[in-house]
Formats: sequence, structure tokens, C-alpha cells
Amino acid sequence: MPPVAQWRAALAAVPPNVQGMFWVALSGLIFSSFMALVRYVGATMDPIQTSFLRYAFGLLFLAPFFVKVRWPDVVAANWKLHTIRGLMHGTGVMLWFYAMSRIPLAEVTAIGFTNPVFATIGAALFLREVIRLPRISAVVVGLFGALLIVRPGFAEVDPGAIAMLIAAPIFACSDLIAKVLTRHESGPAVVAYLSVFVTAVTFVPAMMVWRAPTPEEWMLTIAIAGLATLGHLAMMQGFKVGEISAVQTARFLQLLWSAIIGYAMFGEAPGFYTWIGSGIIIASALFIAHREGRARQTGRETVEAARTTRTTPG
Repeated sequence: MPPVAQWRAALAAVPPNVQGMFWVALSGLIFSSFMALVRYVGATMDPIQTSFLRYAFGLLFLAPFFVKVRWPDVVAANWKLHTIRGLMHGTGVMLWFYAMSRIPLAEVTAIGFTNPVFATIGAALFLREVIRLPRISAVVVGLFGALLIVRPGFAEVDPGAIAMLIAAPIFACSDLIAKVLTRHESGPAVVAYLSVFVTAVTFVPAMMVWRAPTPEEWMLTIAIAGLATLGHLAMMQGFKVGEISAVQTARFLQLLWSAIIGYAMFGEAPGFYTWIGSGIIIASALFIAHREGRARQTGRETVEAARTTRTTPG
């Protein structure tokens, strides 16, 4: 039996949730490597140009997704929401790449973990989801963890940290729009459209700071795009084979990978407050995920009750 077939057979014998955790943990390692390359390239290339090249080359890696997009998908697409999401996500990407070029990788990762916190706020404001006291408390605690990392008023706040704090809620809003879009559109179509829009959004800013990349930078930006694509594929595979509530905890290993790679490549040692703040954010995100898991188990009754309420007068 070929080595690849042996590896697949051995993996198939592992429980699905363990497989899922493996893939998600691997995706975290890939994303941390991707961030390290962005940080390395950011020392010589403007992060806006890097973000454009990442998505431009990413279009090539996403060719299989474009093949799956059917003409009915294009006709039925909600282009208004896709445009709004593309503008928001493109802005968030440029802020994110700027943050990666300025602050330690572990700090970028930790602040990025506030995504569920901001998504919860957005779901209450825009999707009118009912958020009860336990989740509200988790949101407040998660935001406190982010402030503990940045410590405004107690330490000099790097512009990169501010950029990441702005990017996190933008990405959360992008995820919420994707949630709405996937109710009526296919997943591959939503992924493909976002890639096109982000490439278009970052194009003009990139041209304003453009300079001809060196051969090394061309290779590194191609590698950045490839790693980002592989990371998403690994995460998708993890959530495909395992239960979300079981495997998503492995996502937080990315903080460990980022700390190790950041120290090895750039001599970055996360400070005490980064670790404490990260722990608070992770605890908050895990609690929100737990509450969402319980809500999904009773989601049918909740949705039907909500629909009934909306159709009654008054």
C-alpha cells in the first residue's frame, strides 16, 4: 500500500472528533506560519501591497471553488450584500496586514480571538438575535481581555494594536453577512465572490503604494497566498469531519503556534498581560461557543417560536 494510502487508512481509524481537532490544530499552525511570512515581508513591503498580492494570487489557488459556482448562483446572488461584505472585509484585511507588520504575532492572534465576542454583539444589533445575560457577561469579559492586552492609558498603544482592534469587529460583521448569504447561496459561491471583491477593494490602495517586488518577495507572497488557502482548507476539513463544539477548542492552539514562531523568527516573547488577556478572551469565546452549541440543539423550537411571534400583530 502506498504511504499516502497508509496515512489515510490510519487517520480513518481515528475517532472523527479527534480527526477534526487534528485538522483544526494543523490549520492554526499553517495560519501562524502565514502570519510570520506576512510579518517578514512587511519589513520591506507595504502591508497594503502585500494584502493585495495575497488575494490576487489567492484567486489562482481558489480556481476549484470558481469551477463549482453555477450560473444560477450568479443570477440569484445578493450583490448588494456581497459588495458591502467585500468593502468591509477588504478594509479589515488591510488593517490586519498592517497589524501583523507592527505588533507581535501572539498579540495579533489573541486580539483576533475576540471575533466571537464582536459577532455576538453584531448578531444582537443587526440580526435581532436574543442575547441573554450569560452571553452578555461573556462579551463584557472578552472585551476586558482585549483591553488588558492593549492596556490603553497604562502602556504606549502601538498603532498596529489599534488597527487589529478595528479589524476584529469588521471581520465579525463580515462573518455575520456570510451567515445571511449562505441561507440562500452556496458556500463555494460566497467564498469565490469574497475573494474577487477583496482583490478589487485592495487594488487601488495597493497601486498608491506600489513598488516592484524583488524575486524573493514574489515567491514569499505566492507562499503567503498558498498557506492562507491551505489553512482554510484544513479548517474546513476539521469542521467537516468533527462536531463543531468538540473541534473548535483546537483553534486556540494557534496562540501557542504564534508565540513559538514569533519567538523563533523575530525574538518576540509575549508579555504577562498578553497571556492573561488571551486566557480571558479564550474563556469568553469558549463560553459563547458553548452557549451557541446549546442554542443549536434547541434551534428548531426557537426559530419556529420566533417566526410565530413575528407574524402576530403588534
